[in-house]
Amino acid sequence: MYGNKYDMKRLIYLVLLAGILQACRTQGNSIGQNINLFSIDQDKQLGAQVAHEIDSNPKEYPVIDSAKNVALYTYMYKVRNLILNSGQVKLKDQFEWRVRVIQNDSVMNAFCTPGGYIYVYTGILKFLDSEDQLAGVLGHEIGHADMRHSTRQMTQMYGVQILLDVIAGKHEAIKQISGAIISLKFSRNHETEADACSVRYLCPTPYNADGGAGFFEKIQNLGGAKQPEFLSTHPDPGNRIEHFHTAKEEQNCQGNNQFKTEYAQMLKLLPK
Repeated sequence: MYGNKYDMKRLIYLVLLAGILQACRTQGNSIGQNINLFSIDQDKQLGAQVAHEIDSNPKEYPVIDSAKNVALYTYMYKVRNLILNSGQVKLKDQFEWRVRVIQNDSVMNAFCTPGGYIYVYTGILKFLDSEDQLAGVLGHEIGHADMRHSTRQMTQMYGVQILLDVIAGKHEAIKQISGAIISLKFSRNHETEADACSVRYLCPTPYNADGGAGFFEKIQNLGGAKQPEFLSTHPDPGNRIEHFHTAKEEQNCQGNNQFKTEYAQMLKLLPK
């Protein structure tokens, strides 16, 4: 991997920055979460390795076959394309932005790897009520990748070497990082930033730009005891709802479509 002078210089640079990052982490300095030691190309390599690990493990991650469920994926890509073509996604042309649905009704989650590999669990699809809510969730996850939150946060958590091991194809490192990305708990600042991205991406589309608030409104109505565990480290759902609505108003977003009928039809396409 380090076969030329440029790579050696980059390695030395990464090691030095890793030392700075470790000092930030040891001292509890919030600056660490804003440091990213990886290039966009390395984000893409890391994401491709993680996606391959997920796709190769159907027992743990039962991904719905895109070739056998064309109508379902046509729908998912339609929603994704409206977001990507909003003109607001910075890395639209650099990242993969591939979508896969994982068949697990017990998991109410979605995530996006570095490099833009998007995974959505059937649990959250069945929890949502409308297409604009789905667009809000996808916009949030795309925002995490577009802002490169995963490699920023995982560099802080794990350091440089294990992420380089993933890029180099070392299986144990890939397996460890794959599980970590799926269950990654972003910082509150990163979650707030991804929410803001969701509104900004949806603002030029026909959707309600604050569609992402619908998920948190439903969560809030469930009551604290029934909220997903991953929300325990997130900003308060009530505050997030307010931020979604406020951002839509401040940006004067005009879209107001929910597409509930189309969403209900999509749910019928999910394999039993």
